Amino acid sequence: MSRKNKFTFMLMVLIGIVIICYSMRDVKLSVLIHDFFTLDPLWLIVAFACICIYLLVEAVITKVLVSNRVSTFTFKDALRVPLVEQLFNGITPFSSGGQPGQLVVMLQTGIDGGRASSVLLMKFVVYQAMIVVNFFISLLIGFHYVATKMQYLSLFVLFGFLIHFFVIVALLMIMYWPSFTKKVTRILFHPVKWFVKDEKYDSMRVTLYEKIDNLYEESIRIGRQPKLMIKVVLLTLVQLAFYYLIPYFIMLALGYYNVNVFMVTSLHIMIVMIISLFPIPGGSGGAEFSFESLFQSYISSNSKLVLAMILWRILTYYFGMVVGAIALLIKPDKVNDSHKVVRKKE
Repeated sequence: MSRKNKFTFMLMVLIGIVIICYSMRDVKLSVLIHDFFTLDPLWLIVAFACICIYLLVEAVITKVLVSNRVSTFTFKDALRVPLVEQLFNGITPFSSGGQPGQLVVMLQTGIDGGRASSVLLMKFVVYQAMIVVNFFISLLIGFHYVATKMQYLSLFVLFGFLIHFFVIVALLMIMYWPSFTKKVTRILFHPVKWFVKDEKYDSMRVTLYEKIDNLYEESIRIGRQPKLMIKVVLLTLVQLAFYYLIPYFIMLALGYYNVNVFMVTSLHIMIVMIISLFPIPGGSGGAEFSFESLFQSYISSNSKLVLAMILWRILTYYFGMVVGAIALLIKPDKVNDSHKVVRKKE
């Protein structure tokens, strides 16, 4: 991890501590400590198991997609992919560093760059699509509650959905409509010509077109395997289900046994949508505010609400960054990706 990334990591931890301290402004530390030691450890372990399963299932998805062509790709390296993704998602605005971080990890193992990019893009498209599916379900269950209690948050939720939807459309265009994608790319890429020499510009444009062709070929190949795609879709649904259930088990650990699991899960789905709108890494500030705003009607005790928020952020944000930093230190296994993707020349 570079010095800049280490600095960002420490900065985000510091920002988190400041936000937590601010959230505790009306809560006595002694009361918070008392609430912590009255937690039901069994349900807290279940909540922790949920985030672990979430990461493990994503590792399985990565291995399934890569092993379809590179059988020597190990589960250890497949597990490093989502862990490093968590780290770079957590220290970059809009989680923009997650995809490049995963790509670097896969390249370290010897996977062809085009194949790795295609696998990550396919995984990302399925993931985003399943988020949208879950969001539609959550709308039916919990949007009325959000719109009634907090109208301003409902606007953030809908805006977050639109962003995810347009991301999917853009990615599908890259994967299955390369001719149109190149036309759009040519227009958007043209301003680069104002800042670089013609030879450099032509070289960059050819490389970009080759990557589009490469992604298209690999996407078509994977898309022609319906059993593989169905398997990835089902695994992604399972992955997201465990992630979305984390607040529910935290509430059980706090002693709130009568909460509606479907409503709590739906509210968490909406929080995820809201977080995606905040440019600060990890949605810091917005995540904590959204959680407290949506769950204050369910958790009557202010100290327990703050404790629930802290536990939720530790499990869904800080834990991933810590294990991601550890994963970077693990030496990857090498594979022989001898069947390189054939690239077309523009």
